[in-house]
Amino acid sequence: MKWFNKGNIQRQLLYMYVIAGLLPIVIIGSILLVSTFSMFMGYNRNLLESYGQRVSTTLFEITTQAFNISEKFAYSDSIWTTLSKEYQDIEEEKDIIDQIDIIESFNYEYTAIESVEIYSDNPYLQDYKEFYTATSDIQNTEWYQTAKGQKAAFWRGLSREDENGIVYYNICLVRQIPLVDSDYHAVLVMRLSDNYFKTRLREQQYDVAVTVNEGSVSFSSDNTNYGRYLNDIIPIEYSDKHYTYQGTKIFNGKLSILNTNTLSAYRADSIFYITTVDYNSINRFVFILFFVIVIFIVALVVPFEILRLFSKYFSGRVRTLRSSMHKVSNGEYDIPPSLNGEDEISEAFSDLVVTAHEIKQKNAMMYEAQLDKKELLNKQSEMELKMLTSQINPHFLYNTLETIRMKAVTKGDKEVAKAIKTLGKMLRFVLDKGNSEEVTLAGSIDHVENYLSIQQMRFGDKINYEINIDDSIDPKEVTTLPLIIQPIVENAIQHGVREKEGKGIVIVDINKVRLKDDIEALKITVTDNGEGMTPERLEELKTSIKTPSEDGRSIGIANVYNRIKLKYGEPYGMTIDSTKGAGTVISLYVPVIIRQK
Repeated sequence: MKWFNKGNIQRQLLYMYVIAGLLPIVIIGSILLVSTFSMFMGYNRNLLESYGQRVSTTLFEITTQAFNISEKFAYSDSIWTTLSKEYQDIEEEKDIIDQIDIIESFNYEYTAIESVEIYSDNPYLQDYKEFYTATSDIQNTEWYQTAKGQKAAFWRGLSREDENGIVYYNICLVRQIPLVDSDYHAVLVMRLSDNYFKTRLREQQYDVAVTVNEGSVSFSSDNTNYGRYLNDIIPIEYSDKHYTYQGTKIFNGKLSILNTNTLSAYRADSIFYITTVDYNSINRFVFILFFVIVIFIVALVVPFEILRLFSKYFSGRVRTLRSSMHKVSNGEYDIPPSLNGEDEISEAFSDLVVTAHEIKQKNAMMYEAQLDKKELLNKQSEMELKMLTSQINPHFLYNTLETIRMKAVTKGDKEVAKAIKTLGKMLRFVLDKGNSEEVTLAGSIDHVENYLSIQQMRFGDKINYEINIDDSIDPKEVTTLPLIIQPIVENAIQHGVREKEGKGIVIVDINKVRLKDDIEALKITVTDNGEGMTPERLEELKTSIKTPSEDGRSIGIANVYNRIKLKYGEPYGMTIDSTKGAGTVISLYVPVIIRQK
């Protein structure tokens, strides 16, 4: 390969074309033309066969459902009575038939059924709705005589003509309706909807034609095929219940791929012959073959000149890249800003331009980085100073409260000392835990009890409280948001029991409940026997809690509600119930979170 590596890139590319392009195209191209035809036809036959299986599955589903519905019609007491009765006049018949709703209900619910027709030789029965008199023409038909002579259902392709002379074909289920203790006969005909079948298939590429037994086409996606006998084209062996065929035939004037398979009807002695037609595959292959031949010719004649021009252009761009790289390596950063093209070479040149620019900006960037570092250190020092100051203020407040408490103890005023101690605990909880992500339920309850103790000192026997925690809940292990219970309790005292005459009570109940989607939640209920609220005031409060406080305070019902929603989302939140003169009940719903050890 030494001879190949000698010379410039342009010459090497031309050598590569002759060795790796021209000879393989000549040899492999001929083989591919033959194998492509075989694979293309096999692939399209498989697709057509798969589509035929899909049609079979859809037809089996529709016919099975139709058969099951016919069972209900054939053994309906109301239909038996209607067909066996001797009517005095048409009005009597209409009254009885109008009371039958089983047929209309199935017609409405199952759109695959186009119509239901019940023919009877009862001379007292006239045509009305789905019930028809079996005229002599009807009674002489093959399907009527067959249904009259056997109890088993069967399928036929039947035609009908409308008032305009247009003939329609349908796949129909035919069966006898056994009239018990009656001398009359009745035959049920259920016509399947062509439009429903076409909607279920939804295939534009292939056509399908369905025949029943040895009959003509009774369903087709191409209307020109109705009434046609396919055995004129396809050698169908009707004696073979599992007959299949796949081949190429002239169908409707086009060379087409045909696939025929059979389907045995559900609980009926009938066979559906399903033929799927692919009109386009062979034409597509002819077009592809022509296209391949053109490409083959172009690949032999044109590429040499194209490759020569490209290699010249390519070599020039490589030389430009090499020259620019040499300048940058020597410290010369003034190079062209871009290189023609949008490929790897132009990307490499763009990287070279970026590299040169970055080198020129290196010193300035390093200087800016040093300034940013100094500014960051200054801000860090300011933050540390603020943190130190914020730590000094609470300690000063704690020490001051403790000094006051000790003076109260010295003077024997134990009640004041106790109040100051309780207040200190509340202040420590707020400052230490108020900004925490979560606190234990035990800590929140202790904070509530401290608050209630101070209120009892203030109002005496007017304020009473109970705190009940379900035995299944361990307060030391379960965690919640801080400061969500105390604001609710404070609201109950300030706006509830405080304004009540006589003794008031606040009850805190904590237990587990199940929300929607069977989600376990912690339910915290605060109940008071205060003044309560009017319905108008209650609705106003429910609306207002959904708007967060604009002054930024973390207390209040609205802040509690919005903190729960922001933290946990749905289905957690708050409910409020109140009755004027009876009290208020506020319930919080939060997830059951176990403290991480």
